Amino acid sequence: MGKKVKEDKKPPPDDVFDVVALESRQAGTVVLMLNSPEEEVQAKACEAIYKFVEKCDENRKLLLDLGAGDPLLQLMQSEDRLVRRNACMAMGSMTAQPDVRKYLRKKDRSIPIFIALLAPEEDSVCHEFSALGLSNMATEFSSKSAIYENGGIEPLVKCLNSNDPDVQKNGIEALAQMMMDYQTRASIKDAEGLAPMLDLLKSDFQIVQKLALLALDRASQDADNRGALRELEAMSRLIDFVAKPELNDLHVMAVMVLSNLLEDLESLEEVKETGGLKRLVALITDQTPPEEEPKGGKGEKKAGSRAAKKSAKDGKKGGSEPEKDDTPPGEAIIPTLPDVKMSAAKAIARSARNSENRKILHEQEAEKMLIHLLAHESSEVQTAAAQALAVMSENLMSKDSIREWDGMQPLIKLLNSDNGDVKEGASLALANLTTSNSTNCQEVSNFGGTETLINLLTDPREEAVANAACVLTNMATEEALRVEAQGKGVVTTLIEGLKSKNTMVQAKTSLCIAAYVCDSDSRAEFRNASGIEHLVILLHSGNDEVRRNASWAITVCAVDEPTATEVCKLGGMDILQEIQVSGTRKNPFAEAALERLLDSNLSAKYALTGNLSSTNLTENGFYDAGQLRSGSKFMTLVDCCKQELNDKRAILLVNAKPAPAAQQSLTQQEVEVKQESSKTSVSGKSSRTGRESKAASPPYSGKSRSQRDKEEKQREEEMQAQLLKEAMSQGGRDSKPFESPSDPTLLKYMEEVIEKIQPIPSLHEQVITLARFVADKMGGPIEKGQLTNFSWELPIGQIKFELKSNVVPIGKIKTGIHIHRALLFKTLADQIAVPCTLTRGEYNRAWNEIMLPDSDPTPGAPKFPPLAYIVDLIHDPGHLMKSDSPEAITYRKL
Repeated sequence: MGKKVKEDKKPPPDDVFDVVALESRQAGTVVLMLNSPEEEVQAKACEAIYKFVEKCDENRKLLLDLGAGDPLLQLMQSEDRLVRRNACMAMGSMTAQPDVRKYLRKKDRSIPIFIALLAPEEDSVCHEFSALGLSNMATEFSSKSAIYENGGIEPLVKCLNSNDPDVQKNGIEALAQMMMDYQTRASIKDAEGLAPMLDLLKSDFQIVQKLALLALDRASQDADNRGALRELEAMSRLIDFVAKPELNDLHVMAVMVLSNLLEDLESLEEVKETGGLKRLVALITDQTPPEEEPKGGKGEKKAGSRAAKKSAKDGKKGGSEPEKDDTPPGEAIIPTLPDVKMSAAKAIARSARNSENRKILHEQEAEKMLIHLLAHESSEVQTAAAQALAVMSENLMSKDSIREWDGMQPLIKLLNSDNGDVKEGASLALANLTTSNSTNCQEVSNFGGTETLINLLTDPREEAVANAACVLTNMATEEALRVEAQGKGVVTTLIEGLKSKNTMVQAKTSLCIAAYVCDSDSRAEFRNASGIEHLVILLHSGNDEVRRNASWAITVCAVDEPTATEVCKLGGMDILQEIQVSGTRKNPFAEAALERLLDSNLSAKYALTGNLSSTNLTENGFYDAGQLRSGSKFMTLVDCCKQELNDKRAILLVNAKPAPAAQQSLTQQEVEVKQESSKTSVSGKSSRTGRESKAASPPYSGKSRSQRDKEEKQREEEMQAQLLKEAMSQGGRDSKPFESPSDPTLLKYMEEVIEKIQPIPSLHEQVITLARFVADKMGGPIEKGQLTNFSWELPIGQIKFELKSNVVPIGKIKTGIHIHRALLFKTLADQIAVPCTLTRGEYNRAWNEIMLPDSDPTPGAPKFPPLAYIVDLIHDPGHLMKSDSPEAITYRKL
């Protein structure tokens, strides 16, 4: 034992305050100690507060309420090193509480104080908690801006080079938060922060690696940063990172960074040249990574490579001994996690959005990897692979490659998946693969995809329905495939898509309908299934694409009269007219639909436009209901026949079909009597005078002339009433189609014109003869100035009364003016292929225009272009007037 030292018992000086050992269990007391002038007390109080706030979040809020904020900020600027450190620890920990951060945002000096404590001369504890405080503060945008404006980026970047992992962790976390703002992302390159971030991937702590990858992911969203990362060989380093199975928890994030980098063509070319892309593909597909080619040349093998070692070993030992596994630990063939495969597929899809990138990916056979992933058990992986194939399919060569690598069949199988995302991705891939590729369309059919796609049209997944409609639309370009789909009920199934509330489904389904209702049978099937009704409803859509596609479908549907009539009946024509007069909704598709609709329903076209071209041939069932006023609804012939008798202008009907059975049962004698009794004089005299002048009327024995006339009139009224009743009854039944009133007189006119006028060799003479024929049947020539004296209204009114209908067959009219004669001329001219127009004017005017050669040149003489002529049917029947002549202008006006 050593020698005892004698203790100094000397008391302290009288002017020195004795040491007081103070013990406090109240946080408020410790907060008061922060204002002590003694640095030792300040340091101990800050240390006590740090221990207190580390316990729970409620303690942080309590200390803020006790007023610890201002003293701590003040002590963070203390000259004493220990006080600064302890105050920084306390305040840095308190920033984890939202109310504390809100308090600090109101203090302009708080951010600069934290940044100042990142100075190199400060110890690592200050760096750790200052970076922690800035990381917590950077969760709000306003604080991000304050950190950036106060120059906090460079000090945080320097923290990444620290030897303390806690400083690295807080620094990289702060930068990751900061790079959510585009300003920081753009400045991180100038602050030389990318290289330290990449170096942190080698850290021994996974949290540091994770935050580094997060920061790199956000930094690589900037194009300049991607260029800088290429120079730092980030691609190779990231692929090396993915190749390490012990880091599989972080592989997803690494692939996300690769996804950003692969967006640039330069990055893709670099990774292609270094063999990194094939290596990545091999890792994702759980295959042996290929050997990288040496920089010296493509044909040489890298020294020390597995292939070279194997070759040397085989040459030395003849392959008799088992080969030693020289695979580096990081290159072991260990299956990657499903999330990594999914992220890799998404990375390929993102990179493939650029056409040049798609070419490079195709050259590297990226499609094979994606097809391989379709067979994965994870639905997320299947979805990502299918979506990536959909993007790759925009490359024409990829479409063929995917088919040749047996990618069609697994995609078709995935259409039956229970997962909606999988069905959507697979259907999207097939939609792109079949676009403008008939071979792929045939492959879909070969693998039984037609029926599967039709069933998919009723799937609750709306996006899958839209994609299925796209595939079927593409397949419809091949007649055999179209017929196959029609036979499996595609037309009626598509109607369900029209009922959808999703505009994309409505648009794609409408386009698909237009592809399949291209023949009379399919149109009838679609019409009978009430498909026209839902198609017309879509014309009201506020979506431009829906309106356009619905208009196009109507354009295709309305090529036949029954469908066109149905569209008109459902108000389709009115909607199309509204669209065409709208300044915002007007589109060429609606215009084409309206034109096709009118061409298939000439009665409506004449009522709306007042003009029929030479190619518009009037047929049985055509009727002139007069000019349709704006806002009025066009009435069908059935509705016109059902109208009560009125004093309005008669509706002129063209119907030369044979009379129905009820009319055919009448005796020939009764028909002749009816015809004789309905005739009126050419000069416009009463029908009674006309009948009295007929010497050829058949005599009735034992009856006076007055009795005979009375019986004739009675028979005619009974016959017309019977015909109208028959027509009305048939129009109101579902079992029998509506039969319009017949016109045997018009049929007789047609037979006479075909027999006598059609054989005339000269078109010029045909026109003149036909004009005179029409004028003769409608009351003969009318002298100029005597048109107002020509009595035509009363005889037509009598016909309306006799028929008890506003619809008057044109053949029954014997005293007609412009509107009647022009219609009859057009009807008869169409029968003998004499091309002429029908144009409505004002005040019951109408005329026919015909194109005739300017002269009849002799053989060998120069031919003249045809000129337009107006045919006179009133004053000098058969006289032709040049359309632009004063005479023709007068004829068209009053």
